Amino acid sequence: MALTDNMRGAGLMMVAMAAFTLNDTAMKTLSGEVPLFQAIFLRGVLTTLGMVLLGRVLGGLRFRLSRRDWGAIALRTFCEGAATFLFLTALFHAPIADVTAILQSLPLSVALGAALFLGEPLGWRRLVAIGIGLIGVLIILRPGAAGFSIWSLYALAAVGFVTIRDLSVRRLSAEAPSLTVALAGAGTITLAAGLASLWQGWAPVGAGQGARLGLASLFILAGYLASVMTMRRGEIGFIAPFRYTGLLWALMLGWLVFGEWPDRLTLLGAAIVVAMGLFTLWRERRARLVTEARAKAC
Repeated sequence: MALTDNMRGAGLMMVAMAAFTLNDTAMKTLSGEVPLFQAIFLRGVLTTLGMVLLGRVLGGLRFRLSRRDWGAIALRTFCEGAATFLFLTALFHAPIADVTAILQSLPLSVALGAALFLGEPLGWRRLVAIGIGLIGVLIILRPGAAGFSIWSLYALAAVGFVTIRDLSVRRLSAEAPSLTVALAGAGTITLAAGLASLWQGWAPVGAGQGARLGLASLFILAGYLASVMTMRRGEIGFIAPFRYTGLLWALMLGWLVFGEWPDRLTLLGAAIVVAMGLFTLWRERRARLVTEARAKAC
């Protein structure tokens, strides 16, 4: 049976989520062995070189962009750097499934941010779904409870910066290549982490740590490539829900590699967040289809 573009796109999205979660797992294994900024710098060097090579092969690099595009890229890069630091700090100290569960609120926060700052329409049903989803996040965080961790707030702050990062992309023109945007972010974060690592200090890197850093770089490159290919296949409304397979990977790898398994309340909160995220994506797709149908009728 021939695969449709939607099925190919869904498959690529699942590959991207698996690759990104494997990258997170490889980086988390370095906790306590390699200082955070050193790990970000070394991974960044390998990732940046990989992106340059990818750009030469695919021909997707171009730097003559408008001032508006470079302004959006600068904002995106700053937010991505902050999110990288916050997310990896949380990942080094908290279970991978717990951190990933908090990140599942991203579609909800992006939808709310787009309505507040970009004037995109947001119906009452999606607004209610966002509210319920935030309750799910609170169940995961459980502020004031015995199981509360400050690292959960780091993950939540990372969601905030990723939301701004994703919204800034909507200000980019069609002439700004995705690979150029990603390379600008990777190169800047690598340079910043290298400077910060001089203050934090370095630790010797053995063959085992070097291999895991290399794997993390390969996984993040594979994830980026698959995510770019995903955007060129099928309908986004159909493909986007498969982003939540990243949580399944986090649950499985957290159990297999670190012997971690979330408690019942965390799983309940994650289920609420995912359900509301799926509903929000479905409503967004339905609203877009209605708008397109009305435009054709006119």
